[in-house]
Amino acid sequence: MAFVNKLSPREVLDLREQIPLDEDQVNSRTLVQRDDLGITLFSVATDQEIGGHSATGDAMLNILSGVAEVTIEDQKFTVPAGHSLVIPANARHSLYAVEGFQMLLVVVKPQTK
Repeated sequence: MAFVNKLSPREVLDLREQIPLDEDQVNSRTLVQRDDLGITLFSVATDQEIGGHSATGDAMLNILSGVAEVTIEDQKFTVPAGHSLVIPANARHSLYAVEGFQMLLVVVKPQTK
């Protein structure tokens, strides 16, 4: 049984090839969705944004290409390709594409019993 069944096992992958970076769009592709874990690929075109929201788990952004401006509550971070940022659980945040970007998002939530 595969737990990450949206990607080919035993294959070296470039995750940037798994999510298109389309003009004027935000795209997503869910790889894993469980009560305690979400893994999703996103692409956000230049000047597009993912508006303010929060998550019940810690969110780790891994920027694969481009440049994201991430606002966590009232603090701004510039996150270029090859870098990551952890957003604490329940912190309101938003993302803006300074330069169209692709990212791997991993959200880890409290375990349910």
